[in-house]
Amino acid sequence: MCGRFQLSVKGKHISERYSVEVFDDIYNPNYNCAPSQKLPILTNINPTKLSYFKWGLIPFWAKDPMVGFRNINARAETILEKPSFMYSFNKRRCIIPANGFYEWRQDCNKTPYRIFLKTENVFSMAGIWDTWKDAENNEINTFSILTTVATEKIKIIHNRMPVILRPDIEKYWLSDLPVDELKGYIESYDSNKLEFYSVSKRINSPKHNDPDLIIPESVKQQKLF
Repeated sequence: MCGRFQLSVKGKHISERYSVEVFDDIYNPNYNCAPSQKLPILTNINPTKLSYFKWGLIPFWAKDPMVGFRNINARAETILEKPSFMYSFNKRRCIIPANGFYEWRQDCNKTPYRIFLKTENVFSMAGIWDTWKDAENNEINTFSILTTVATEKIKIIHNRMPVILRPDIEKYWLSDLPVDELKGYIESYDSNKLEFYSVSKRINSPKHNDPDLIIPESVKQQKLF
């Protein structure tokens, strides 16, 4: 799964990468993006504007908004089989900008790792979104990140990872292409472009949000001697 990610670049880098306007009074660099936070995304209905949606998808038909806590990820392999995700995959797709994501190694220590692309300062994770209305007709916009089987390189940390879109297919993800064609775009990313290193367990708490979170643990250990 993908339960945390990083979008800590300056607003101008997002603006240049996606040709959108980024308002500094709204956008805040975030080293520890976590579920339930409002985070910047690009939607298929408004791809030229940075929108801020809550992480944890609430389907429009849901009776209980708490379902969003279970829907932070959507498995790409079964997305068309799940009522919670089927409609959004067909009609409401989005891109979630990031410059890193975190996974916890599946061992007794649960060591967190930062995973990033060597060649791209900002990359796009595939997502879906929806709008839910409460009893007073107030709208809550939410999203979920698609995940897929991890590449061989990443499997030593975790068996799942976010679906990362190549820059040349981002426009298709936000288009009206049939879902059958889109399925070919949500496979595992090229392992050779991914790098990772272990980071502090401070990342475990979303209360922590500072540049020290992405300092490699190996660097910290060296400073002790």
